[in-house]
Amino acid sequence: MIIKICFSLLATISLIKLGHSSKVRLTRLKEIQDSYSFEKYRYNNLTSRFDDLFSSEGEQRFMKDQDQIISRDIIRVIWR
Repeated sequence: MIIKICFSLLATISLIKLGHSSKVRLTRLKEIQDSYSFEKYRYNNLTSRFDDLFSSEGEQRFMKDQDQIISRDIIRVIWR
């Protein structure tokens, strides 16, 4: 009878440890999937912007998209 109780206790503890390990693994996989989705979105966004650069008048759109913070009292020279 004692052996049955010991095996039952051992099985219960093993199942609890297995459940916890599975939960940790699924949490890590979810984090990796979220990170991958974010990087994939950024890649697609940058790819489309890069492709737009080589389309007609892409250079002008690229220049307009750039943040050009210049004080009002500074003379801006644009070379063409």
